[in-house]
Amino acid sequence: PGQYGAPPPQGQYGAPPPQGQYGAPPQQGGFGGPPTQPSLGYGPQQTANIDVTKDVEGVHKAMKGFGTDEKALITILSKKDPIQINTIRTQYDQRLMKNMVKDLEKETSGYFKQGLVEIGRGPLVSDVYNLMEAMKGMGTKEVILDDILVGRSNADINAIKAEYQRTFKKSLESDLKSDLSAGTEQMYMMIIAARRNEDSHPVIPQEIEQAVTELQNGLGGFVGKNAAQVCQVLTSKNDAQLKAISVAYNQRFHKSLDSVLKSTFSGHMEDALRLLVHRATNRAEAEAVRLEESMAGMGTKDELLVQRVVRCHWDRNFMNAVSAEFKRVYKKDLVKRIEGETRGDYERLLVACVK
Repeated sequence: PGQYGAPPPQGQYGAPPPQGQYGAPPQQGGFGGPPTQPSLGYGPQQTANIDVTKDVEGVHKAMKGFGTDEKALITILSKKDPIQINTIRTQYDQRLMKNMVKDLEKETSGYFKQGLVEIGRGPLVSDVYNLMEAMKGMGTKEVILDDILVGRSNADINAIKAEYQRTFKKSLESDLKSDLSAGTEQMYMMIIAARRNEDSHPVIPQEIEQAVTELQNGLGGFVGKNAAQVCQVLTSKNDAQLKAISVAYNQRFHKSLDSVLKSTFSGHMEDALRLLVHRATNRAEAEAVRLEESMAGMGTKDELLVQRVVRCHWDRNFMNAVSAEFKRVYKKDLVKRIEGETRGDYERLLVACVK
């Protein structure tokens, strides 16, 4: 389906579209090949010419008058793709002269509210609000920055930067700079420069071997550690290249790249670099692990759980892949795991997103 005349949906949320431009001649605009399409909801086309009257009326009715019909809100909103949601929100706001997101905020509460607002805003606008919140006040919530920005396509990063500027009248770059320090700041400047090789750039064995040598240099395998060099190598490659680098590294040095990143770095830089490699090698598994991390141990990290479930749910195929990986890694059913950690309308919303 190439619904709504939009670019064909990607295989995974925020992940490369199917290959097929292998060895294509380099084009202007892309790094090493034709540019990767933005994820659904990150392209220039945000809404579609589809009839959403029933959904708009349903959402309005669920919040009108005394009390809120939470079940109706879950049913209408939890299974829509980004273009459908953006169309419903736009039409709701125009026809009713109201603001759907503000109405959802007024009529619901707690993490249920957070989930509905994330869905109602759509993925791009949610990303920029979550980034801003992550940098507000004391202490940056680094994991949220990583969740949103690590391993994204150039097109998605550029869309996020433009939307951030439009929404908050300041640049994402300047906010990141004032919030991060030293090495992690430098790493994030590389990430948001949106200069990774496009997914159409082929995996060339000599390039991979060269990258492994540079990595090992940077990791202090030959002389002292050079963090900037490691960041430069890893942030400039596409997922297929990173996967190949990971395999080649293991073959040459008989240890996993992940274990070396873990022992060489610490804190935020370690987390971000390991996530970058994990998402490139198995994106669905990486998200399954992050879902478990938001539920493991004492107390559920609900803010993260909501953001992560909603982020995965925008692409149904990807959500299913994450559920399958969750079962494979943890021998548990993701829906049951969520049901054990949440309750009420909040639980019902997350389950509807996953199922």
